[in-house]
Amino acid sequence: MNKVLRWLLQLDRPVPQFSPAEFEAEVERHYRWNFAVNLLDGSAFFFGASFISASTILPLFVSKLTSSTLPIGLIAVISQSAWFLPQLFTANAVERLARKKPVVVNLGVLLERAPLWVMVLAAGIAGRSPEAALVVVLAAYAWFGLGAGVVATAWQDLIARCFPVERRGRFFGTTNFVGTGIGTLGAAFSAYLLQNFPFPTNFVYTFLIAAAGITLSWFFLALTREPIQTITAPHQTSREFFAQLPDIPRRDSNFRRFIIARLLLALSGMGAGFVTVSVVERWRVPDSTVGVFTAAMLIGQTFANLVFGLLADRRGHKLSLELGMLASLIAFGIAWLAPSPDWYYAVFALLGINLGALIVSGTLVVMEFSEPSRRPTYLGLANTSTGLMGVAAPLIGAWLAPNAGYGVLFALSASLSLVSLVLMRAWVKEPRWAAKGTPVNADERR
Repeated sequence: MNKVLRWLLQLDRPVPQFSPAEFEAEVERHYRWNFAVNLLDGSAFFFGASFISASTILPLFVSKLTSSTLPIGLIAVISQSAWFLPQLFTANAVERLARKKPVVVNLGVLLERAPLWVMVLAAGIAGRSPEAALVVVLAAYAWFGLGAGVVATAWQDLIARCFPVERRGRFFGTTNFVGTGIGTLGAAFSAYLLQNFPFPTNFVYTFLIAAAGITLSWFFLALTREPIQTITAPHQTSREFFAQLPDIPRRDSNFRRFIIARLLLALSGMGAGFVTVSVVERWRVPDSTVGVFTAAMLIGQTFANLVFGLLADRRGHKLSLELGMLASLIAFGIAWLAPSPDWYYAVFALLGINLGALIVSGTLVVMEFSEPSRRPTYLGLANTSTGLMGVAAPLIGAWLAPNAGYGVLFALSASLSLVSLVLMRAWVKEPRWAAKGTPVNADERR
């Protein structure tokens, strides 16, 4: 087993030693190629992901298998936490790897792509055995989310190596803009499938397209040309690694404040997984409308990806996050007070804007709190803590929805979004400027 793992991770290959100047030259030499293939990777991934949206498609599928709100809450738990949770536990190993790409490509095909084909099986058996289909789809979606989380730290470090800090926002923004734009077309097609084919055939087709699109993205990702960076992180046992973790937020007050604000935003997501169910139950909207809601969310995300990516390269990622928090506040406020289902198009568009801010800046901003050698650890701390909150938030939502009502749930989500926005705005400094020394106009740039 150890030999197989060493072969998969290419641990026995010789590692070239580059000076900082040589590494930067490697980054520039492969920049256009890496931009192109990772753009295609992200586009195919987002297209496929639009067919298994955790906010619309999956809750609708689960609602046809059971009347319980708990499985819908579990979908939200997986969506909001599975990608984040494993990252701290892989950070120590990833920091010491000279090459990050083998983790992302060789392990990613099994951990992240394979379970999507199992979801197709779940839809195939839904008509004969709803209970079994429910277990299979939840297990496969958890496998997909946790598997993606296992390779996530290496993938983020790979992206950080391939793209200089002042061009990362442009790359993420453009990639997600194109990907979600294509995903919007996918959402429209999913609405057609849901309306024109009987259950569960419509979901077989929907999940099949998701699996094909995300698998296609893997082929483009495998074409990445990774610049090799000299490893400076000392070897640490797992015990030594975890023992020193509390020193980081204790010593880095700005990072600590960022994590607190980010955790409150994650907690505000307790209502996100129940927006679709609430509008279906309250106004009895048809299944095809759910596909249109997905399109509205992707349109909002598409807009946010492009605008926030360009904005972040010029003004830093904190501002983009603040605008995403504002969108979350307004979205849950509308969901709480909406007088008709037509208002939910705006709700989903605003949730898409918030998601776009989190995708573009939620990860990239963490990369700027630390030097490259400690980047996986900072990413692991920020993302795993967010994942833990992502477990709690939907479960709280699953309890509040039947016991207090959707109105209370959405009102609480809006309130938490407001608190997180105020803290991020007034309490956290933009790390890009702080790293270079606080400028004279720091307050303006915050």
